[in-house]
Amino acid sequence: MERPYTVLHVSLYHPSLGPHHTSAGIPSQLQHDTSPLLVGRGQDAHLQLRLPQLSRQHLSLEPYLERGSSVLAFCLKVLSRRSRVWVNGLPLRFLEQVPLSPGSRVFFSGVQMLVHVEGGPCLEAFVCRFHLSPSPLIGRPQAEETDEKETFHQEQPLPGSGTTGSPDFPHGPSQTADDGLQPSPAGGAKIQPRREPWDSALC
Repeated sequence: MERPYTVLHVSLYHPSLGPHHTSAGIPSQLQHDTSPLLVGRGQDAHLQLRLPQLSRQHLSLEPYLERGSSVLAFCLKVLSRRSRVWVNGLPLRFLEQVPLSPGSRVFFSGVQMLVHVEGGPCLEAFVCRFHLSPSPLIGRPQAEETDEKETFHQEQPLPGSGTTGSPDFPHGPSQTADDGLQPSPAGGAKIQPRREPWDSALC
C-alpha cells in the first residue's frame, strides 16, 4: 500500500535546459527524507542543474512542521555566496530563508521555478516531482543581472539579516560547512517582500 507522501511539484525553465528530463539529467520524480533537498550544479546536489552560473550548492528546499499542522511545509534557503535568489519578489542573500507559499515563484541566475505543494500525512519523507517547461514560467525580470556578486555592495542591507522565520524542523535546522547562524525564534522579525517590476507578471 502506497504511503500518503507530501508531493512537492517543481516546474523549471531555463533556455539551456531541454524539455526532456533525461537530456538534462533531471529525474521526473525523487523520493527524499526530511533532510534539505539541495539544488545546484554540484555532484552532491539532489537536483543537479548543469549550468555554469550556478553554485555547486545554490539553494535548498527544506521541509518543516508548522505548529498545529499535521502535514509538511517547506522553506527555501540560499546557499550561494555569489548570487541572490528571488522568491515572490523578495530578494534573499546567502543563508537567508523564507517559507514557500502555495504557488511560489522563484528566480535565480536565469532559472525560473514554480513550486506547488500537495499535502500528505507522512512526516518521514516526501516526493519531489520535476517538470521542465519549454517556455518561460515567470515574466522576464527587467533587472535580471541584479543577482550578480559585484552589485551587492550597492544594495542596502535587508532588515533582519541572517535567516528569517523559524520553522520547527523535524530534524533541526539545516547546517552548511560555513553556516554559523541559527534560525531566529518563532515569531521573530520577517523580511518584508519588495515588489519588483516582474513580480506579478506571469506568462
